[in-house]
Amino acid sequence: MAFKEKVIYQIYPKSFRDSNGDGVGDLPGIKEKLPYLHDLGVDMIWLNPFYPSPQKDNGYDISDYIAIDPRFGTMKDFEELVAEAQKYNIELMLDMVLNHVSIEHEWFQKALAGDKYYQDFFILRDEPTDWVSKFGGNAWAPFGDTGKYYLHLYDKTQADLNWRNEAVQQELFKVVRFWMDKGVKGFRFDVINVIGKDEELKNNAINEGKAEYTDKPITHTYLQRLNKETFGQDPEIITVGEMSSTTIENCILYTAPERHELSMVFNFHHLKVDYENGYKWTTPAFDFEELKRLFHTWGEEMSVGNGWNALFLNNHDQPRALNRFVEIGSYRKQGAMMLATMIHLNRGTPYIYMGEEIGMIDPDFTSISEYKDVESLNAYQLLQEQGLSPEEAFRRIKAKSRDNSRTPMQWTKEAQSGFTSGKPWLTLAANHEEINVENELMQEDSILAYYKKLIQLRKNYPIVALGDYHAYQPEHPQVYAYMRQLDKQKLLVFTNFYASETTIDLPEEFLEAEVLIDNYSSTNIQKTLKLQPYQSLGLLLN
Repeated sequence: MAFKEKVIYQIYPKSFRDSNGDGVGDLPGIKEKLPYLHDLGVDMIWLNPFYPSPQKDNGYDISDYIAIDPRFGTMKDFEELVAEAQKYNIELMLDMVLNHVSIEHEWFQKALAGDKYYQDFFILRDEPTDWVSKFGGNAWAPFGDTGKYYLHLYDKTQADLNWRNEAVQQELFKVVRFWMDKGVKGFRFDVINVIGKDEELKNNAINEGKAEYTDKPITHTYLQRLNKETFGQDPEIITVGEMSSTTIENCILYTAPERHELSMVFNFHHLKVDYENGYKWTTPAFDFEELKRLFHTWGEEMSVGNGWNALFLNNHDQPRALNRFVEIGSYRKQGAMMLATMIHLNRGTPYIYMGEEIGMIDPDFTSISEYKDVESLNAYQLLQEQGLSPEEAFRRIKAKSRDNSRTPMQWTKEAQSGFTSGKPWLTLAANHEEINVENELMQEDSILAYYKKLIQLRKNYPIVALGDYHAYQPEHPQVYAYMRQLDKQKLLVFTNFYASETTIDLPEEFLEAEVLIDNYSSTNIQKTLKLQPYQSLGLLLN
């Protein structure tokens, strides 16, 4: 169960480091920064897709599963990256998008040309159902001029694959084995809980039809088969499933070791606590009660059921967590440390999204022309069609756009922040002069130094990696607190989510506890514990 002790670092390749000056990050750029990642202490790098793609959905529309898009480098570059990373004891995790392919993929093109064998690779019907695509509009599109329709749960350029066809499964197993042979030791399976569609597809107007294709029992069968035929043959390989609109019950099944499915799961419920009525393009204050409830419920139930969570607050599809949960004007540094503590001392495997470890924040763009993300540009138009002014529509895009987390990594205070010698594909955040790796490395009490400490705690203290989870004082109005326990040892973690002081009662036995970590310099441990704004504190009792 080595994955419980590991920390995984996510890289959006386009924005990490550009080695050749074309403004787009690449594989040699990642290789160049391996010493930095080794110094940080991470064990594995998850790379977003770098395969050939028309880029209709940022590379999640794959036209060739076993090649490298030239904008990111060559297969030789990839092989060198794997070899060099291993010298630093860092392994690679690749994104596997096995629910759908680009309509430019050879399989779809052959199907469109009339090849019956390849037509059965896709989900074709004479009559479309009423399901709604995750990107808006109907989830079906005309299949050429055949009179049939093909299913696309995502963009219409992403055709869903027919997992009921044995030949499709065999082709996808080959893809996973190809990358295993290249030395890859981790796989992140994109939207993997929607691969199991029923033979008969039914209309369902409730929740856009999601119940008809999400977490179906056959998905577990498919995952067990994928495990047996591919990564299950190498006990060192770590897998994580991205689970769309999932449930705790299913996630326990996906990750219970004896079921031989996946190592761990991502769920996204906690990143919708600042959605008004479940709608992304709104800007209410985050719902702290709901955030706590979700972390406590998932923490306790996955602990009891022996399931395993992937823990994260940031990724390539989310605005920066600091902007969502912290008053960054006064407390960016303390807030960044507090959020990191919440994740890294928790039960589950922590993921760091590039730049999070130096406290990167949203870029503060001033014009819609600075955004590249297709979802954001579509939403900007849609919000205006719904009656919002251009100013209000822009304000909402600015708060929730995926481009907030995709701006180039901030290495130095120089003009292009050490990301590129050319013009970056996406505008750099102006705050890079203040927020950058170079500045962080010069300070002893930096956010970066704090992350290094948290990462080491997971490796040095088995209770962090292996302890069970219990909510602590869940009714507290501004503190999220939890207890970890392993045998007789206990770890109590406090995180104050607000810019004001508060107090919380300490169990009598913890008056003798050791301060494992604290983002303030000296805290007086007493029965009524006083917490500073955005304070995080870990107390260990042996």
